[in-house]
Amino acid sequence: MDKMGIDGIDRRTFVKRAGSVLAAAGMDAKSYARIAGANSRIRLAQLGCGGRSEGHVHMVSLASRQMPVETVAVCDIWSLARERRAAQVKRVFNLEPQSYKYSEDMLARKDIDGVMIATGDFQHAKLCVEVVRAGKDCYVERPFANVLAEAKEARAAVRESRQVVQMGSQHRSQPYQLAVRDLIRSGRIGDVVHIEQEWNVNEERWRFVPWDTGVTPEMLKDEHMQWKEWLYGRQSQLREEDTDWSRWLLGKPYRPFDPHVYLEFRLYKDFSSGIFDQWLSHGSDLVHLWTDSTYPESVMATGGVFTWKDGRQNPDACIAAVTYPKGFLYTYKTIFSNSYRSFSRIMGRNGTIANYGGEGASLFEVSDEGGRAEYDPSESGPVYRNTPIAPSPRERANVIQVPGAPPPDSLGPDDDDANHLMHWLRAMQTRSDPNANVDHGFSHAIVVIMAAQSYWSGKRLYWNPRTEEIEDRPPAVSAV
Repeated sequence: MDKMGIDGIDRRTFVKRAGSVLAAAGMDAKSYARIAGANSRIRLAQLGCGGRSEGHVHMVSLASRQMPVETVAVCDIWSLARERRAAQVKRVFNLEPQSYKYSEDMLARKDIDGVMIATGDFQHAKLCVEVVRAGKDCYVERPFANVLAEAKEARAAVRESRQVVQMGSQHRSQPYQLAVRDLIRSGRIGDVVHIEQEWNVNEERWRFVPWDTGVTPEMLKDEHMQWKEWLYGRQSQLREEDTDWSRWLLGKPYRPFDPHVYLEFRLYKDFSSGIFDQWLSHGSDLVHLWTDSTYPESVMATGGVFTWKDGRQNPDACIAAVTYPKGFLYTYKTIFSNSYRSFSRIMGRNGTIANYGGEGASLFEVSDEGGRAEYDPSESGPVYRNTPIAPSPRERANVIQVPGAPPPDSLGPDDDDANHLMHWLRAMQTRSDPNANVDHGFSHAIVVIMAAQSYWSGKRLYWNPRTEEIEDRPPAVSAV
């Protein structure tokens, strides 16, 4: 039994507070004992042991400085991935985690409170269903799902359970993103009419050098490096006998074993939509956070493979245009061929909030620029003669500051956001709804799925909120 209780308070104070909670909730001691971490450490397991799982273990180690929590088990069908993650857990927590090849064996353990899922995009929803039906709380990476039927099934499973499920949408826990939401709610820029995001990199994103290849970044800088040989001729340490290829496919149509597909699934449309799954999931979730929206009205997307013609199927450049029932347009764009000044811009009738940087950047400026007083730039707007362009004094520009938070910058917090994880851990203890719940996950999944379907079909698609289906024409309006 730990001497210290939750958040480092002494045990006597903790027990006294717990007694008050029990009385208020009408719970007896036996019921309370079943709450994760109520009497001891919260015990977590890692499901999927690739690169993102390394970040999960790091987040748990950061959270362990604030409350008693640890990772006690790792699970992956690939033996090398399991071994590497188990070694990290041993190093960080000074314990020997139990390693499992199959999730059902790990989920049978009664002493695991929560499971963190960091697998392939197409596996998230199905594994989330497994976890909650096994009676475990769950932290699941985004996208929540990239198949609509699976999104619905996973949402239903979570709602039918008593489990606390947190999306890995860490920006919902970050102070500057929340400050922007509150500023919009205050009416500072008036009704939102357009939100634009452009998040770019000049690299062959997701054709990363996996940690199992032996190819170093220095080797790739060599101008004589033969890209085609690296992409298709390299010898991977991933061998079919060291994993379970059929299990990895998880219901997808069978194809011969391919280590490149396994490790670089984000490039192949059967397993991921690439940019849409990875970044539009974050982008649309921020839009939903800022505007209190829950689903789109329509989505249209286009793009292509213009630079990295390396066998990938998913685009290296794309744009999605999304309309919302509240009456605003959202446009999202990513280019993998140029990284000039990524930004987000929230345009209202009375002013604008501009963000400098890519996904999660915390540097926001609010001003009257573009508002009603500047109805026509040639007649009422300022004239610029130098760069960089800065708002004029009359436009009341201010960089958004949050007391107690780190200074804002164009990068923002690291992906390993312990604060976001803490929201989940505290919700596990109180059995309350986390701040990035399954409904938030379902909302971003709708946008992601519609964007991918639009991209491949070339059609503008519509969301029917009554039937919760994607349609190729606007839903009929019911007669009043």
